[in-house]
Amino acid sequence: MTTQEILVKAGQLILSLSILVVLHELGHFIPAKLFKARVEKFYLFFDPWFSLFKKKKGDTEYGIGWLPLGGYVKISGMVDESMDREQMAKPPQPWEFRSKPAWQRLIIMIGGVTVNLILGFLIYAMMLWHWGESYLPTKNLTYGIAVDSLAGSIGLKDGDMVLSVNNEPVENFRSIPAEIILREATSIQVSRDGKPLDIKIPTGFIREMIKRKGTLMDVRIPFVVDTVLPKSAAEKAGFRKGDRTLAVNGAPASYFHEFRKELQQYKNKTATIQVLRDGDTLQLFAHVTENGTVGMAPANPEKDFKFATREYTLLQAIPAGFSKCINTLVKYVQQLRLIFVSKEVKANESLGGFISIGNLFPAHWDWIAFWEMTALLSIILAFMNILPIPALDGGHVLFLLYEIITGRKPSEKFLEYAQIVGMIILFGLLLYANGLDIWRSIFK
Repeated sequence: MTTQEILVKAGQLILSLSILVVLHELGHFIPAKLFKARVEKFYLFFDPWFSLFKKKKGDTEYGIGWLPLGGYVKISGMVDESMDREQMAKPPQPWEFRSKPAWQRLIIMIGGVTVNLILGFLIYAMMLWHWGESYLPTKNLTYGIAVDSLAGSIGLKDGDMVLSVNNEPVENFRSIPAEIILREATSIQVSRDGKPLDIKIPTGFIREMIKRKGTLMDVRIPFVVDTVLPKSAAEKAGFRKGDRTLAVNGAPASYFHEFRKELQQYKNKTATIQVLRDGDTLQLFAHVTENGTVGMAPANPEKDFKFATREYTLLQAIPAGFSKCINTLVKYVQQLRLIFVSKEVKANESLGGFISIGNLFPAHWDWIAFWEMTALLSIILAFMNILPIPALDGGHVLFLLYEIITGRKPSEKFLEYAQIVGMIILFGLLLYANGLDIWRSIFK
């Protein structure tokens, strides 16, 4: 990956997190102000003067948010590990968080999560309204699939037409790998040479899919040259738009994935490429770069395949965006569930930190991909933050619900120690996830 690609990914990640963090913290800030709880400070990412175990005299302060990379809102009167013992013993002041009714404190605490869910819904709705929705139906793959080595290991072959996963049809071709994982599929049904076949998925296959993070299968398309880069080896060899590749050094390469695979064997060498041009067969000689390319590309698959496209009016986009938000949340919860219940999905192979998140963004700036990822991260942030872990919003919500149901407030000393335990858990998870990223970067 080039330096420019790294910077583009990092820029998208920082911008996305900045939007999410500011709006998440506003979700706490606005109801706090409405209920006249004093907000001391508001930070994007973190307060440079904040110390986790600092003791401070005077007004009690507490930071809601994400440390060390996240948002930070200080609200007077919330119990935490930095609260002065003398202050804890004093009667609550009218402007303090702890003086507010439990239902008001609950609304303040769930404000960030609520905003993140609403943001995810709004982004999806606006994307559907502005760009519509386009995908390639599985049944519309004219030339079948192109498989990688992992898919080939279980018996799938180039040209197979996928019919279903676990005997359930998959409408969107690009969602097939995810459906295999989420369903913990044991079989894939395909049509080969017009005959239906049932391909069994062996134990360990899903785990290997997650480890490799590959595509498993792609669209099989004939390699008809659409773009020849200026001053490239392809241009020097005499390739033209409309040429159709047939072979590389005698090996069949009529399809793009075959052509790309064959070139990998001739890095820094000259390859003989057979093409069909205006009914004539030609032999062209091109020098293959160290990356296994010659500088030409096929047309966008949308030109060769029938994509399903739907346009939305604003009124149609609103319920569709809500539905997509809920479906995304459900699928994310299903993925987390697999970490705990599946024998094949392992935490150390599935979890990741900021590097993993950054790599989800494309290496070039794409606003559609950016907003899609921002909506996904907003939903993830909402779910993770509502988990009943002290120091997260969900931990405070749990204690508030206990107070509302029983009519008894947990002691301030208990809340203080719970906050410390929660921070230790969060920092441990943060170090573990990002440590996995570093380990994979070094030993991959």
